Amino acid sequence: MKITRNTPEQLILADTPWFIGIALILFILAFVGAGLGAASTGGENLWFGLGFAALGGGMGFAAFCLFVRRVQVILDRPGGSIVIRRQSVFGYSKVEHRFADLSRAEVESTTSRSEGRTRTLYRAVLVLDSGMSAGRHPVVEAYTNGSGPQRLADVVNAWLPAAGPEKVDSAPHSA
Repeated sequence: MKITRNTPEQLILADTPWFIGIALILFILAFVGAGLGAASTGGENLWFGLGFAALGGGMGFAAFCLFVRRVQVILDRPGGSIVIRRQSVFGYSKVEHRFADLSRAEVESTTSRSEGRTRTLYRAVLVLDSGMSAGRHPVVEAYTNGSGPQRLADVVNAWLPAAGPEKVDSAPHSA
């Protein structure tokens, strides 16, 4: 995630997956173009080309729908709100929480074992200790193996007013 605004009044974090979106569009265009090119020669290549275009383009479109999601998190101190906006091909969602309920950001982890290997993935969550929305709310729903979730938790905890050590604990926790 990228910090788009960091003032004492507002912290805005945004994630727009441009690279994967553009790569998947190019993937779709390559398969559809190659398939239509093969189909345009006619004969027995017609059905092969149309199938190639439909299958390759369809897989690329399905991947685009699954992986390309825009997320924006707005921590608004004067407005007293936390807004998490998510947008994908399927639609737009907006979740609001009271800013006063936010205590800290943490990093969740999950571990999977496959073929004798252990792999740990992470994601940042906002911890709301009180109110109607009490609980752990993921900033981005997907887990990742990079250092981004820890950096995100550190940025949020540094921005929050530090009332004590429990306010800035961003140690990883297992899910």
